[in-house]
Amino acid sequence: MTAPHAFWLAGREATGEETFDVTNSWDGRLVGTVSVPTEAQVEEAVAAAHAVREEFAATPAHVRTAALDHVAKRLTERAEEIAQLISAENGKPIKWARGEVGRAVSVFRWAAEEARRFNAGDAQRLDTDAGGTGRLALTRRFPRGTVLGIAPFNFPLNLSAHKVAPAIAVGAPIILKPAPATPISSLVLGEILAETDLPAGSWSVLPVPNDRMPALVQDERLPVISFTGSGPVGWSILDSAPRKHVTLELGGNGAAVVLADWSSEEDLDWAAQRIATFSNYQGGQSCISVQRVIADASLYERLVPKVVAAVEAQVTGDPSDAATDVGPLVSEDAAKRVESWVNEAVENGATLLAGGKRDGATYAPTVLADVPADVTIACEEVFGPVLTITKAEGEEAAFAAVNDSPYGLQAGVFTHDLQTAFRAHRALETGGVIIGDVPSYRADQMPYGGAKQSGVGREGVRYAMDDYTYERVLVLTGLAL
Repeated sequence: MTAPHAFWLAGREATGEETFDVTNSWDGRLVGTVSVPTEAQVEEAVAAAHAVREEFAATPAHVRTAALDHVAKRLTERAEEIAQLISAENGKPIKWARGEVGRAVSVFRWAAEEARRFNAGDAQRLDTDAGGTGRLALTRRFPRGTVLGIAPFNFPLNLSAHKVAPAIAVGAPIILKPAPATPISSLVLGEILAETDLPAGSWSVLPVPNDRMPALVQDERLPVISFTGSGPVGWSILDSAPRKHVTLELGGNGAAVVLADWSSEEDLDWAAQRIATFSNYQGGQSCISVQRVIADASLYERLVPKVVAAVEAQVTGDPSDAATDVGPLVSEDAAKRVESWVNEAVENGATLLAGGKRDGATYAPTVLADVPADVTIACEEVFGPVLTITKAEGEEAAFAAVNDSPYGLQAGVFTHDLQTAFRAHRALETGGVIIGDVPSYRADQMPYGGAKQSGVGREGVRYAMDDYTYERVLVLTGLAL
């Protein structure tokens, strides 16, 4: 029998008194057994992080940069091993798991670059008023304190990287809590962090169950919380910790708008392929997957069959097979929820154009038209391989349809017109607008986050570094400016 995976307590391996199993949602096989920290061990990790916070904040930039560069290098060296692990514990097709590892490499690489530039300071003359004669303000940023990073299951490595890398870059200790369904990727990240010269106590990876998370959220020694996950959990964290600095990356129901000028056969083929791919990648378990297609009425009849054909061409099957586009959802319960939402829509008048079938944890790529506005799938994030398609009479109506949602993460607008692109940027109530492509595009160095119920704060390395720190001004007096 293989020994349980240890967790990482203040930079060292440790095991607790209990364990839990991680299984593959495709075939039910055991991926690994994970040791659970005791309450005393969690306390030890938090106390260590709190104790080292001033030392870590003062760590020279070259130490933090070297650690970040090392993680990027080792992730590259172990890329295939880690991709296979992500696919096994998450059910993600291997081609998407390989892409996730590559993105995590970029996150640490970008963090290393930002750490080299971080905190040089901005100087401001104050003698613009007579009272400021001889005075200069120097503004720098300093860590708010230890970060509690809470990662989701859908990108178990890369979204852990988005918590850990910015924290190291600014010198903020971090306690990482991975998702219970997919903790092993984060524990491997801990193995690599343990190879660096970061101060003891500056990081821990603690796979505690979700019912023990509130105690961490309430702990005053963890003044910064970075959470990625469901809206109800995220907003409950914010409500329960109003005096903490909380960033929330929550859900979406991403819209892809196809406007009238995107009208050639080549244009529509491209849009249909991108829509089909990114409504189903990761099994639709991405906050920026395409859930809604809003097509100009002049294109609707031409676009719909192209989208349906492209969706039906998605290869569903064993996630370990490189040819597979769509694997299982994270659990059979997740697939049953998606099934119930689709069935509700159809029972209330929606037209099923493709898919609509479940096999265990796998749900077939699905397209719905004529979806009533008040059914669940029209209002909430499906987090599964399902898209709805509707028509809109012109640009204004299309943009209004995008905004007719409690969510506002990202939107995609297929247009060739620059003026339309700028109107979209002004009109759409989302954190990002992607022109000429689906809402699912994300570069890990750009600001990423949402409006409305999609959260507060921004990820993207430099932007997370800002969230983890605050400005402190130094005023120098008696200078010959």
